[in-house]
Amino acid sequence: KMASKQAFRFAAIQLKVGSDKQANLVRASARITEAARQGAQVVALPECFNSPYGSEYFPEYAEAVPNGPTTQMLREQAQTNNVYLIGGSFPEQDNDKIYNTSLVFDPHGNLICKYKKLHLFDIDVPAAGDKPGIRFKESETLSAGDHIASFDTEYGLFGLAICYDMRFAEVAMVLAKRGARFICYPGAFNTTTGPAHWELLQRARAVDNQVFVATVSPARNPEGKYPVWGHSTIVDPWGTIVAKAEHEETTVFADISFSRLDEVRNSIPITKQKRPDLYEVLDKQPPIHL
Repeated sequence: KMASKQAFRFAAIQLKVGSDKQANLVRASARITEAARQGAQVVALPECFNSPYGSEYFPEYAEAVPNGPTTQMLREQAQTNNVYLIGGSFPEQDNDKIYNTSLVFDPHGNLICKYKKLHLFDIDVPAAGDKPGIRFKESETLSAGDHIASFDTEYGLFGLAICYDMRFAEVAMVLAKRGARFICYPGAFNTTTGPAHWELLQRARAVDNQVFVATVSPARNPEGKYPVWGHSTIVDPWGTIVAKAEHEETTVFADISFSRLDEVRNSIPITKQKRPDLYEVLDKQPPIHL
């Protein structure tokens, strides 16, 4: 598709996720419908929106794609509400493996992108003074994907990656090289890494590549074991925060205009000032077209 439209309304749904999968899907559906009613044309859900976030939950909540109830809900909501729907992520059962998977549907309900999280969240941050530490090992239950995801719309090319992927600048650079103008990261940072790096990383990815960046987090659930940071955010190519949530359940809207992207790239033309004689970004795998 050629990018025929320069502007759209984006909605990041900071969903409160509980332990009842069906209730999570119903709640997400209601939020998507409401976002569309408020004029959103591209709607995104958070990472792990049908299940609590934790290695012990992934096997129990995992389901097959495309026949599971979560995929069905996403398809129906995209079509009914006539929106592009970035389905955050959920645990996908694929043969004997489980992936942290994101699906994107177009306004006709067609699956146009499937992405499996590339970089698994395996960290061990010790406590320091009054700051709590955190240990997490996604690789205990999850497997990693093997391709970088982008999808085309009438607004232009979008990039998609998940949470911990945001720490890997190379992914965003590859997406920008492909021509992505907007990168969406469904993610669930926590109260240790969130205040330190969440905003910094997305602003860095936006400024490095002169693209829009959106992060979509679940809301913090006081009953949940994993202390989610929240703070879903949209950043413009100048690194300015356009819109941002706190940690409670809410939907964040932003009116995106790609004329702003062109303006930034014309003012500071780093895309034309690269030194390919000294370095280059290699996209080692052709994009997958569904």
